[in-house]
Amino acid sequence: MAIIEPVRKDVQEPKEGKKYSTALRFWHWANVIIISGSLLTVLLNSTLLNGNTNANFIKDKLQETSVNVTKDQARSVAHALGDKVWNIHAYFGYCLAALLLFRLLLEFFQKKDQKFILKLKSAYAQYKIAKNRQLARHEVVVKSIYLLFYLLLIVMALTGLFLAFEDELAAYKSIRHTVKDIHGFCMYLVLAFIVVHLAGVFLAERKDSKGIVSDMINGGDLSNS
Repeated sequence: MAIIEPVRKDVQEPKEGKKYSTALRFWHWANVIIISGSLLTVLLNSTLLNGNTNANFIKDKLQETSVNVTKDQARSVAHALGDKVWNIHAYFGYCLAALLLFRLLLEFFQKKDQKFILKLKSAYAQYKIAKNRQLARHEVVVKSIYLLFYLLLIVMALTGLFLAFEDELAAYKSIRHTVKDIHGFCMYLVLAFIVVHLAGVFLAERKDSKGIVSDMINGGDLSNS
């Protein structure tokens, strides 16, 4: 499990703690909120607002008040409730796409020592020459996992936008089902990343990288690392 633990120390300067910019911290915590909200809407529509289950519930409750409706009418009402939640899910998706664009633009304006791509290249270069190859290899693995997560977010955003604007993209209707399957599969990969990330942070906080969470809140203080 140690291979998934985030590293608080810098590969080149092991005695110095990392530091996160205000913009990067905003992006991180905004993503936590947006992704959590998005996953919550999926959970609600898969459980409490399941169309087929609620259709029977609506039909039975109306019959108790002497109001008779057909199963199709009840199903229509149930699906309308679900659609309201999917609309909220779409808004979360727009926010996620906007945050992704913000993160991509941020990469150009970050300080050189805080640019993700440069840090990934530096970690790989250090791995080839560093005396502490274990720490360097650890850093490369963690950075590679984050890179995969960024790519996953790009796929999620693009497929989500396709589904949100499917009426305007009617010419590509034939691939809608495939796009929807990819979007849904990516959701499970996001869940897997969240589990791995939380497990890694938990383990890191209990070992040599204690303070990662507080660093992502206050930016980290190099003088106290």
